[in-house]
Amino acid sequence: MNKNDLEKRTKVFALRVVKFVNQLPAGRASDVLGRQLLKSGTSVGANYREANRAESYDDFIHKIALCEKEASESQYWLELLNEADIKGLVMDASLLQEATELLAIFTSIGKTARSRRNDSSTNSKRSS
Repeated sequence: MNKNDLEKRTKVFALRVVKFVNQLPAGRASDVLGRQLLKSGTSVGANYREANRAESYDDFIHKIALCEKEASESQYWLELLNEADIKGLVMDASLLQEATELLAIFTSIGKTARSRRNDSSTNSKRSS
């Protein structure tokens, strides 16, 4: 998967989150949980877009870490909504699955990027 594909995938995820939140039944719990999900679910793609336009490699790593954080948070809010037994809520299990997959992708990207930075740092120290 290239960066354009992942940008599209995170945008589709954000749009699915928006639609899901718009369909939540009215109520205090679903309003609060929905608002939190809306914020984190739409932030994943926004942060990834920013990562692809990072000013430095360290900036890229930082923004990927934000993607990872927001994907994890989205997963958490979806889990809460799924387990809260909110009357009238029809949970889309594939949305939770997508949050889980995005979290795994960004975790992998982050680990690889940090490893490359550390390898590069180690190699430059050796040549000094």
